[in-house]
Amino acid sequence: MENNQNLAEANEGTYEILQNAAGEILIMIKQRRGGPENPRFVYDGGDTALLYRSRESSVFLGNINHEARQPLKAVDEVLVAEIDGDEVAREYMVPVRLIRDLKAVLN
Repeated sequence: MENNQNLAEANEGTYEILQNAAGEILIMIKQRRGGPENPRFVYDGGDTALLYRSRESSVFLGNINHEARQPLKAVDEVLVAEIDGDEVAREYMVPVRLIRDLKAVLN
């Protein structure tokens, strides 16, 4: 993904969201144990999202930058890269599932 625009940046090790000139989204997270199994990115258009990696593993993304919200709602899938140090440990495509209210699902 060249010509990346940084759309969101959180504390070190949490996550980063980047968008390239073609509108594709890359989400970088710290490497997690186990590989993804039927992953999904669940999003309601607000400041939080949930990356469901598998039955045992999901990643909560909070404080999503306002500038990242519309691009996230506009794509059908995102590329997730799990980072270990300076290396990409694994990467995989994840479909985006838009829902009405993520906080209602999490409660």
